[in-house]
Amino acid sequence: MTARIERLVTSGTFELDGGSREVDNNVWLIGNDNEVLVIDAAHDADVIAAAVGARRLVAVVCTHSHNDHVNAAPALAARYGAPILLHPADAVLWKTVHDMRVPDFRGLIDGEDLSVAGTALQVLHTPGHSPGSVCLYVPELNALFSGDTLFQGGPGATGRSFSDFDTIIASIRDRLLVLPADTTVHTGHGPITTIGAEAPHLDEWIARGH
Repeated sequence: MTARIERLVTSGTFELDGGSREVDNNVWLIGNDNEVLVIDAAHDADVIAAAVGARRLVAVVCTHSHNDHVNAAPALAARYGAPILLHPADAVLWKTVHDMRVPDFRGLIDGEDLSVAGTALQVLHTPGHSPGSVCLYVPELNALFSGDTLFQGGPGATGRSFSDFDTIIASIRDRLLVLPADTTVHTGHGPITTIGAEAPHLDEWIARGH
């Protein structure tokens, strides 16, 4: 059975550097009727668990460790006995959200393949929004899960703790815009886009950022 992509939108608070604001997050599920992988367990473990249902939860993958992307991860993972996967460079941010009493995570490795429902997801380390930000590229589904690295209209936010504009630009230019133009970009917030729609605007983003 071919893997399919499902989308949930959950709402809550983003908190960093002493500030907070209300946000809507995209939670992505990839799988089939038997097993599923969750990307960015945001805000509400019960809502996400209802979407997972009786399927085997292969893993909870975190594109990065800002609280609005990982705050429901421990509860969801514990409910299903599933691992939490996160790039180790984001451990410093993870610890600002979850203390060490919660389940630890397994470190993602740049270039490794994850698998769900017979479908491979390639891990791309794309630092800039945070040190350990990753994207997941799924050639079979012509899909990229970009977290907060790339949105419709430009790169994710920098100018906060542990973020860097030049680094995110390099990640987008060297790791993402080289993908096929018709690749659908499933973002961490807001609407989807494509690589082809965003690639022509790289120079505009650089000028705007500087």
